[in-house]
Amino acid sequence: MSKTNTVRNIVNRNIERQLVREYLLKETERAGFGGLEFKRTPEGTLVKLQAEQVGRVIGRRGKVIHELQRRLKNDFNLDKPRLEVNEIEEPRLNAQVMASRLASSLERGWFFRRAGHSTSQNIMDAGARGCLIILSGKISGARHRVQKFQKGHIKFCGETALEFMDEGFATAVKKLGTIGCTVRIMRPGVKLPHEISIQDRAESGLGPIEEVSMLEIPEDVEETPEVDEAAVADTEEVVDSVVEKMAEMEAAAEEAAESTEAAEEATEATEEAVDDSTEAEEGE
Repeated sequence: MSKTNTVRNIVNRNIERQLVREYLLKETERAGFGGLEFKRTPEGTLVKLQAEQVGRVIGRRGKVIHELQRRLKNDFNLDKPRLEVNEIEEPRLNAQVMASRLASSLERGWFFRRAGHSTSQNIMDAGARGCLIILSGKISGARHRVQKFQKGHIKFCGETALEFMDEGFATAVKKLGTIGCTVRIMRPGVKLPHEISIQDRAESGLGPIEEVSMLEIPEDVEETPEVDEAAVADTEEVVDSVVEKMAEMEAAAEEAAESTEAAEEATEATEEAVDDSTEAEEGE
């Protein structure tokens, strides 16, 4: 007996759930299919279906829901399936419902811009933080194109987008071709990682800050610095010595200037005597 791979079991289980989702979407599309949630319990597999009109899914005396539950048990490899239907509180905040409505509007002949803007405005009026609508296919011609409608704050990728963004997809079949309608909605009241709030000390459970006593100095009282007499005496001695040294330097400078003047006068007298002797010799 060969052992079944664990990864293969997980893949097969996801394929079965996707097939169940496509089947229930087709059967309950008129009732406003809003999504599925699978939950494994000891009694079997609990399938929670969200719908806009619960009465259509249940049927008269539960005829429709019993038939759907019988088909899930016989046609799909689910362990004791049990179907549960919940009503959608606000259909405009459900991405799958809005995608189905958008596809239905396009099939009825609405212009794609009118349908996209109207859908995005209805979503934002319901209180969503942001929405992104993508139409892809033969929208207005023979060639494929993509048209996007964006409002509010949205996330395109990362853990934030997987956690806070709801996504729905529907298909609109027209004469020109098929149009894919994708609706992504950021739920209202979502707190993003970069949004922080500062609490008071009382809200965080901390006590009040203790008051610090401060000493005030009166403005009228002027502080008189203490004078060191020894330092003053040393300063006066230094000043006197500097004054005496400067006087000596001035006297030496005056003597040097006088000696220089005397030397210059002697040099001039010598030159005059030489000139007189030279003139006398020329006269003889």
